[in-house]
Amino acid sequence: MSQPRDPESGQISILVVGLVAVCLSIVLGVVGVTSVQLSRIHVLDAADAAALDASDALAPDRAYGEGVGAGVPLTDETVREAAAAHLGSRQRPTRLSSWEVAPGTGSPDGRTAVVVVRGTARIPVLSSVLEPFGGGVTVTMTLSARSDLVP
Repeated sequence: MSQPRDPESGQISILVVGLVAVCLSIVLGVVGVTSVQLSRIHVLDAADAAALDASDALAPDRAYGEGVGAGVPLTDETVREAAAAHLGSRQRPTRLSSWEVAPGTGSPDGRTAVVVVRGTARIPVLSSVLEPFGGGVTVTMTLSARSDLVP
């Protein structure tokens, strides 16, 4: 005589599949957030270095016309050129698919260099899923630097 079949037999496999899906989603989420945070740090580092480099981008016409005074005289053009040259000389981290000196870069007061760097962060595993929506996360950093001259 055969035993009656248990109506809950095999139900644990559905629970295990669901648990694996939830755990995998959590792991992919943590990996993605960590990757974007590391990309943010790379963009911050590049923007900081570019702002520092741009703060020394002397505008010769202003320096010879007005004098140097208490700080290095800057123009929007010299800041943009110096920031772009600095960013172009750096090796782009593999976490970023692109980076650029963004609009807003310049010198608002003729003494302070404001540099805006925008980068697109790749997210491991999820970048292919996000491709139709832009392919990654855009990270924008705005930093300023000033080169004061001490007499």
